[in-house]
Amino acid sequence: MDISVAIPVYNEEVNLEPLFERLCKTMDSMGRKWEVIFVNDGSKDLSWKILKSFREKRPDVVKLIDFNGNYGQHTALIAAFERCRGDIVVTLDADLQNPPEEIVKLIEKIDAGYDAVGGYRKEREDSISRKLASKIVNFARENMTNISMKDQGCMLRAYKSNIVRAIVNCGERSTFIPALAYTFASNPVDVEVEHCARQAGKSKYNLYKLIRLNFDLITGFTLIPLQMFTLFGFLTAMGSLLLFILLMARRFLLGSEADGVFTLFSILFFLISVAIIGIGIMGEYVGRIYQVVQARPRYVLKETEGFDEE
Repeated sequence: MDISVAIPVYNEEVNLEPLFERLCKTMDSMGRKWEVIFVNDGSKDLSWKILKSFREKRPDVVKLIDFNGNYGQHTALIAAFERCRGDIVVTLDADLQNPPEEIVKLIEKIDAGYDAVGGYRKEREDSISRKLASKIVNFARENMTNISMKDQGCMLRAYKSNIVRAIVNCGERSTFIPALAYTFASNPVDVEVEHCARQAGKSKYNLYKLIRLNFDLITGFTLIPLQMFTLFGFLTAMGSLLLFILLMARRFLLGSEADGVFTLFSILFFLISVAIIGIGIMGEYVGRIYQVVQARPRYVLKETEGFDEE
């Protein structure tokens, strides 16, 4: 098998038919042996029924995975990674914002010797608030994790099979696949791809999910937040010592004072709020450890099609 295409699906019934038609046209035109693995991530609409019709039309290339609930985009990709057979694995969203025709560009880069190829959107067709949030997340990620990607939010990517196997073997419950792939890649590259406005349906990432994803990214790939709070603790201790010396000097030189009470209260409230944030960050790391220790499965399968004959 030359190429495997992994596509997570969550309530995308209106986009699936044109997606499948364009994908088949693109992949067949390349003249290489390929497969596509659709992962139904607990869709509530007719997505699974439509996917099964694809299996009836093209049983030679279509394989299906059906979850018993919604586990998230990256978990769905992990399920596909565990079962794909291609020497090259391509990830693609089902919303058609990344045109399937752009897969050709990624494959060309893999053939040129790169082991991880990430797409970055030429002219992003999203709202201003979504673009701004992505820029902030990209900036934080690059400066805190030293993982250099031009566009971490673009899921149109291609990896060699050894990168995919390394990702599967990690066993993490919460992870960010593009960043994880780049840590394993020896020769990664980014390539410009087209980006289209969503024609139907709505984005599955709300503000909370974007924040949650950013927490997973930062806590999964760096200890810098903990180190920053440790450094802040040392600086605060030094500042507190200097303030104590100053207050004692004023007490002996000027007598008792009450003017600085409210200033001290404001400093106290600030330090308490910082401490609470620090506890929250520590909780994120401890929570990740707790999830791993539980050793629960990443997902529960409801049904699969196309894998039995292998």
